Amino acid sequence: MSAADPFTDLDAYVRVPRLAGLWLSPDGRRLVVGVGTPDKDNARYSTALWQVDPAGEQPARRLTRSVKGESAAAFTPDGDLLFTSARPGHDGDDDKDAKAALWLLPAAGGDARVIAKLPGGVHGVQAGPDGTLVAGSAVLPSGDDAGRERRKKAGVSAILHEGYPVRYWDHDLGPDRPRLFAGSLPDPELTDVSGHAGRALDTEGDWELTPDGRSVVATWLVSEGGGSERSTVVVIDLASGERRQIAGDDANGYNSPRVSPDGSRVAMLVRRKSSADDPGDIWLALVPVAGGPVKALAADWDRWPHSPRWTADGAALVVAADDNGRSPLWRVDAATGAVTRLTDDDGVYTDPRMSPDGRYVYALRSTVSSAPHPVRVSLSTYEIELLPSPAPTLDVPGRLEEVTAQAADGSPLRAWLALPPGTGEPAPLVLWIHGGPLSSYNTWSWRWNPWLLVARGYAVLMPDPALSTGYGLDFIKRGWGTWGDKPYTDLMTITDAALERPDLDATRTAAMGGSFGGYMANWVAGHTDRFDAIVTHASLWALDQMMTTTDLAFYWLRELTPERLAEHSPNRFADAVTTPMLVIHGDKDYRVPIGEGLRLWWDLLLRSEGRHKFLYYPDENHWILKPGNAKVWYETVLAFLGHHVLGEKWQRPELLG
Repeated sequence: MSAADPFTDLDAYVRVPRLAGLWLSPDGRRLVVGVGTPDKDNARYSTALWQVDPAGEQPARRLTRSVKGESAAAFTPDGDLLFTSARPGHDGDDDKDAKAALWLLPAAGGDARVIAKLPGGVHGVQAGPDGTLVAGSAVLPSGDDAGRERRKKAGVSAILHEGYPVRYWDHDLGPDRPRLFAGSLPDPELTDVSGHAGRALDTEGDWELTPDGRSVVATWLVSEGGGSERSTVVVIDLASGERRQIAGDDANGYNSPRVSPDGSRVAMLVRRKSSADDPGDIWLALVPVAGGPVKALAADWDRWPHSPRWTADGAALVVAADDNGRSPLWRVDAATGAVTRLTDDDGVYTDPRMSPDGRYVYALRSTVSSAPHPVRVSLSTYEIELLPSPAPTLDVPGRLEEVTAQAADGSPLRAWLALPPGTGEPAPLVLWIHGGPLSSYNTWSWRWNPWLLVARGYAVLMPDPALSTGYGLDFIKRGWGTWGDKPYTDLMTITDAALERPDLDATRTAAMGGSFGGYMANWVAGHTDRFDAIVTHASLWALDQMMTTTDLAFYWLRELTPERLAEHSPNRFADAVTTPMLVIHGDKDYRVPIGEGLRLWWDLLLRSEGRHKFLYYPDENHWILKPGNAKVWYETVLAFLGHHVLGEKWQRPELLG
């Protein structure tokens, strides 16, 4: 029996292996990727680690197996793989309370073993050439690990806050906070080198060891009053714990520090603080590890770099940056700031890793029509070579084209258009609006995959309106602080341009969006009745409410003054909504709190009960992550669109009773 088509069978779709994360050993001989698949209960994606041949000659092979899954962390100087996992059963941990420990899997073969564990778990692991190891772990402010057990036995879950923020995306902050720990391989005894740092350190591991193993360079968050914070870069001496700042000021934030191969300089990203009239800017900078002036690098480049990596010789940095609906790799000369594009295709490149011989950059590559795949890119010829992947190659059920138009102010507009195979009949069109808003519709998405709609005969339009990245700072400024103005008119203009095509049916259309895209979907609903249906996910509805209950209110309120909040709030136009709406929201969403979805649902019911629907997830956050819940998400969206756009009878998804 042939395998089910994942684009027509949702059970098969949620089972497709998903690549995320890529790590390269110091000698360049081992390349490891993470591969997520549903667990046996279909309740979560569990990640296993697979080895990919950097030379592209051998098939990928699986390295780890456990119920809880693993996350690759680093390699030892000898090439042994370090990973973190909350595998139950070791040292008396039970299934519920197991924290992520640090494991070592020998390169020569054999079983993985635990080499370090801390009560607050282990994250952000890095190993230096001399065997020095650093990692983060969450510790109570008192430093008393026994306090965890006392809280548990007393039935206490309360957190006493004395600052802001208190939540982040989908999790509470506190009562424990990350600290840095250091030790030496092969069996490190991890000791606290940062002390109580409050909110200063993150849970993502935004730090890097110096090559001599004596110091760690880290992003360090600093409170600046009024609930706001800014990021600085510090150097922490691992022997003494002494900390000194090498980059930080009131006007900018600094992050993603990367130490040069010779240990003398730190490359980092600088972000100018935004304001009501300025979206800020992002550029590369260099600063000596010993301290000195911060030197801007390629400051005039009108693109926003991210994911910087040094070349092996320290002569340049390789970065990714959105550009015209793509996200290529670029080389930035460390002396002159000259920028050279390395990849001239439609790809989006993430997780770049530099080979020690200076010949290649390894990365995960995806496009709107192709899932992430490991590749290597030649730094001399720019050739892109696909490496054997642990995941199957997916053949999408259609084709991808581009649509262009011109805004009223003369700005060029563009969008991706996913089309079904030609059948002779014009296809119904679904407008998909990206989130962010500082983002671009340029990559593969498992959560919002257009090809599931294309397989059912829809065409899907994915535009980059004002505020989108990859088109320069002026394009972002067009929509800054005025979300309901040019971002909306850009969407309508590019939709009009698409519907001039004879293969699209202008009489059958829908609009969808999540997060900022959900905001825009709500704005569309209150300003036009041109669409037959609207799907709004994790959406902003009442901006005055949203911007004071979100997890990082200080950032959004720099841009959105009280007048702008009032002028551009979709709830003001509730009386004008006539299009049937499917509202989707997760209760654990702290970026766009559940109050937005509940208030939207209430306002819709007051005006037109029976036309709208509310898909509510008590246990999901900004994203719908559990495989079973993701399947139901697509089933409900497809049923709603089928009813209102295609004229099909409403069919309630079976798993929703």
